[in-house]
Amino acid sequence: MPILIVALLSLLLVAWFIGQPRWVAWRRGKAQADAFPPEWRRILRRRVPGVALLPADLQLQLKKHIQVFLAEKAFIGCKGQAITDEVRVTIAAQACLLLLNRPGDYYPALRQILVYPSAFLVAHEQVDGAGVVQSRRDLRSGESWSQGQVILAWDDTVRGAADPHDGWNVVIHEFAHQLDSQTGLTNGAPDLGPAERYAAWSAVMQSAYDALCDATDAMDAGGPAPFIDPYGATDPAEFFAVVTEVFFERPRALSVEHPALYRELSRFYRLHPASW
Repeated sequence: MPILIVALLSLLLVAWFIGQPRWVAWRRGKAQADAFPPEWRRILRRRVPGVALLPADLQLQLKKHIQVFLAEKAFIGCKGQAITDEVRVTIAAQACLLLLNRPGDYYPALRQILVYPSAFLVAHEQVDGAGVVQSRRDLRSGESWSQGQVILAWDDTVRGAADPHDGWNVVIHEFAHQLDSQTGLTNGAPDLGPAERYAAWSAVMQSAYDALCDATDAMDAGGPAPFIDPYGATDPAEFFAVVTEVFFERPRALSVEHPALYRELSRFYRLHPASW
């Protein structure tokens, strides 16, 4: 009898592994087949004007991604923040920009999006130059955790979406971290596919990162501010998230200022936003 039970459980497990992808595909197809609600369209026009700049085929693709994203991800309000369709659609539209034209899953490790009304305090430890560990609490507009959560400040989410050309977008930034972490490490090298892709990616990203670090040091000494936000000089992971913001919001300028960097990001995201 125990052998029979083990065999039955094994068969059920195999059936689950075989059937699960089909079930997920069916569920997503059903979500995408539903009509996109008129109220959601109005939210996009009001809150995410950058959607109107996309080519028509990408707008349609984005709406289908939004439908799946909202069917699968949980939103949780914190510190009194209400979770409405306006909150959910505004965040989903920006998060799903990073999924356009790219095969794969809908941020598979992500379970929850926590939304605060405004910037929230995050406690962390930092080692100073003398090797002493110091505890700090910083205000943040967003955080991406490898444990399956993205945390966002609603006011900064709205502000980032309102101007699709300023190069600053907290949702794009945090969801770029989610893509980065899918390899198991958040280090500025997301899943690129074939192994030979990594050499070119590393060379271009390292060169641009080093240049930003030099420009940031020069700025601190009284020089001009660099084209890319100096926050990107924090580490390679932040650099990837920051240049992803610029790629989607200031693509033409990025293609002029850093053509090799633009080409690598365009190849990764399978998009050419400088042509929109």
